[in-house]
Amino acid sequence: MEGENCDPARPDNPQVFPTPESGQRRRRPLERSVDFPVCAVLPAGGTGERTGLRTPKQFCSVLGRPLISYTVQAFERVSWIQSIAVVVAKENMDLMTDIIQRFQHKKVQVVEGGSTRHRSICNGVRALGEAVGEEEQVMAANRPKVVIIHDAVRPFVEEDFLYKIAMAAKEQGAAGAIRPLVSTVIATTSEGYLDHSLERARYRASEMPQGFTYDVIYQAYQRCTDADFEFGTECLHLALQYCGTKAKLIEGPPTLWKVTYKRDLAAAESIIKETLSRSACIVTGGSAPAATLADALQNAFRALDMELNVTPDLMGDNSKYLVNEWNFIQISVSHPCLSEVEAILTDLDAANRALLHPVVVIWVHLSSLDELSISRTMAEPAAIRDLASAAKLRNILLYGIQLHQSTDTECWERSVLRVAEIMSTLIRDRSPALVGQLLQA
Repeated sequence: MEGENCDPARPDNPQVFPTPESGQRRRRPLERSVDFPVCAVLPAGGTGERTGLRTPKQFCSVLGRPLISYTVQAFERVSWIQSIAVVVAKENMDLMTDIIQRFQHKKVQVVEGGSTRHRSICNGVRALGEAVGEEEQVMAANRPKVVIIHDAVRPFVEEDFLYKIAMAAKEQGAAGAIRPLVSTVIATTSEGYLDHSLERARYRASEMPQGFTYDVIYQAYQRCTDADFEFGTECLHLALQYCGTKAKLIEGPPTLWKVTYKRDLAAAESIIKETLSRSACIVTGGSAPAATLADALQNAFRALDMELNVTPDLMGDNSKYLVNEWNFIQISVSHPCLSEVEAILTDLDAANRALLHPVVVIWVHLSSLDELSISRTMAEPAAIRDLASAAKLRNILLYGIQLHQSTDTECWERSVLRVAEIMSTLIRDRSPALVGQLLQA
């Protein structure tokens, strides 16, 4: 099966993204150690005809950011991948360069693609080797040991699987991801009738990523025919046919699916939102009533399968939350002053936190007990709207919630649960339409 055209490996529900079971603490992936140079080629020269959109799918916006930027980030965050060649059509070279600069991607070079998929990948492989000298002899010292090839429109590849591909490629010369076939594959006659079907259990769908030692993939492209360049799409086949290298096939996770159709862009956005919404940081300001509310919200969030970290401030050791979290909740007690949330916005700007993903900040105004004080301390909606409008320009989504304390225990518990549900919805939806709203709980 060809890595470019295989759609059967798409999971039945592409919006399902692997998450820890309820109640389990989420763990950071283990650091991998790779003692040989690894580089990547991301072919991104397609026109995206199957999406039905004018913009090629790799450049379509997902949460305000081009899809290809997510794929670049997936490789960029892998410390042992030394460089990434993104291969795009000539007319998109400036666009891709702008994306790299705007989102501050590192280790990336933009390479002009060819007229077909294989020609584009070949250009990327050559660029990684930095061909120099007569007859384009590649300087051995500059060659990566392993080259990983991955579609630019498969943004959810993870380091663990890239590691498996890289190690297998180094040992075997070539390695590739596979997935079980979802549907039975049949052959038809020229008249449109059934000819025969294949035994599904014997076949697999070829996916990306694929890995090769540099010499294997370079020589395969040196030796292949014009017909291969023009009509072929499967790199593993070239390695076998022209270098005699049998690829090690590794079954990959469902998250290797490819954005192919317009609906897949919505599925990708849903996955990213879910990933960003797994936890939040609540800032109490050191107030005892705020800490009590935070404890109650922690229990409510746990029931909603979200982790809530509580901290009095974001200074010193607590500044780690500015680096690790995408969602912040500031509790202000009695006074409606927005200085505390303004401080969070300033800290987020300083940390450049909202560059890659929209950050959610929810300001909770916990008003005092008696009704007379409520009228005096009611937050000013116009002030929140103005602050939220300015923050939105910096990719920070600010929402407000007015919560009134109650001496009735049952009423108070219902209010806390309602606030938790509102917060969870705001965090998961990341809706620009509700930015600046002061919601009543």
